Amino acid sequence: MNYLFDLIDSKISDPDKTFIETDSGAKISYRQMLSASARYANALVAAGVEPGDRVAVQMEKSPAVLFIYLACLRAGAIFLPLNTAYTPHEVGYFLGDARPKVFVCDPAWAEAHAPAAKEAGALILAHGAGMEGELFERAKASAENFVNVARDKDDLAAILYTSGTTGRSKGAMLSHDNLASNTITLVDYWRFTSDDILIHALPVYHTHGLFVATNCVLLSNARMIFLPKFSAPQVLKTLPRATVLMGVPTFYTRLLEEPGLTREACKAMRLFVSGSAPLLAETHRAFREKTGHAILERYGMTETNMNTSNPYDGDRIAGTVGFPLPGVSLRVVDPDTGEDVSNGEIGMIEVKGPNVFRGYWQMPEKTAAEFRADEFFITGDLGRIDGDGYVHIVGRGKDLIISGGLNIYPKEVEGEIDALPGVVESAVIGLPDADFGEAVVAVVVREKGASLSEDDIRTALAGRLAKFKQPKRIQFVDALPRNTMGKVQKNVLRESYAKI
Repeated sequence: MNYLFDLIDSKISDPDKTFIETDSGAKISYRQMLSASARYANALVAAGVEPGDRVAVQMEKSPAVLFIYLACLRAGAIFLPLNTAYTPHEVGYFLGDARPKVFVCDPAWAEAHAPAAKEAGALILAHGAGMEGELFERAKASAENFVNVARDKDDLAAILYTSGTTGRSKGAMLSHDNLASNTITLVDYWRFTSDDILIHALPVYHTHGLFVATNCVLLSNARMIFLPKFSAPQVLKTLPRATVLMGVPTFYTRLLEEPGLTREACKAMRLFVSGSAPLLAETHRAFREKTGHAILERYGMTETNMNTSNPYDGDRIAGTVGFPLPGVSLRVVDPDTGEDVSNGEIGMIEVKGPNVFRGYWQMPEKTAAEFRADEFFITGDLGRIDGDGYVHIVGRGKDLIISGGLNIYPKEVEGEIDALPGVVESAVIGLPDADFGEAVVAVVVREKGASLSEDDIRTALAGRLAKFKQPKRIQFVDALPRNTMGKVQKNVLRESYAKI
């Protein structure tokens, strides 16, 4: 038995039903998905992939990414998606850490990634979003039948890298049951059925788009309209043909700017979901006024999938992330003692359940430090539970910035800036932004006499950091504020630059 894929297969009641409709109008049935995933599984096995091997993928969004993900499940491999914005410098770290057997990337990027892949011992197999490249040709020539490799519920299905407290990305190990159990819960909680049509406008390299959106469709035998990226006019045009939209807050702020967003435009929709970053209460209210729909906000993490959700039936309270999902235990504790705090008081959020990951790849000490003795995972998020049981996220104990639904760890950006000639030191902070949730801002101290400009820093970072990590604004100061222990007071910086 292949735990997760057999579960997916068991939900297919009509193989000829459409699974994916692309933005061009092309339709891919569930039968074609089974055939394509088998071909890719055969191609990966022929390339030397064995159960437990990692398969890293950095591809522009296309149905082929999903077929490769499913092929990895079928072959017993571990799927490792990488953000398409990562530079070769950044990708080199992930390949060196995960040591994948195969690295799938766009043909245009293969040459730039070749040195890092060679050093990591990974075979590069190119594959483009337009269905071209060596892996595509190998899959096309492979058999459309595949005997699924046996995988238990505790075997790993994926590794997703997430930012860490030291700035070094950590690989969160997700099992077949982590993904299956969470999806089964969400399908029931959010009332997914085979009649649903999801607008899929999210990336497919992180939990939200890859696992929450895609797996909910697969385990409800539903359909999705698969868009290459988010475009407010395109999503607005698609709403009358769909029933569900999953997005990040940026989706909703941009939809609100569209004059065509009305109750009539949304009359076929039954559910709007938001996550990956805090949704402003004003966005929630404005969307409800224009459409008649209350956005359902939920709370999840790379390490845990989804933990909480506002109710499907009942009040969806702006500024909250709802209640713990069935099967998930959540508590708010004193960060130092681990003792529960009273309802209404702020503390560290900790969770436990079948959704919680198996630990960090090759980091046993870090894994042990993030779990309590009773197996609760320390999320690093600060929150409180109100008198009605709704969970409120009030901040992060870690310095993580979430911009447009993507995680950015300040230490990594600071390291790149501090290494530039003419820089004494820097501090990177996240500031509230109506569009992205948070915007990355760098506060920099220059060496005396240095003529370093904002453009100089932007140019230097362009080849070192993905665009979403690069500062939206750069401020120069004579010195950074520090407390008596010498620690930079980022709270002071956030207050000082809150209105820029």
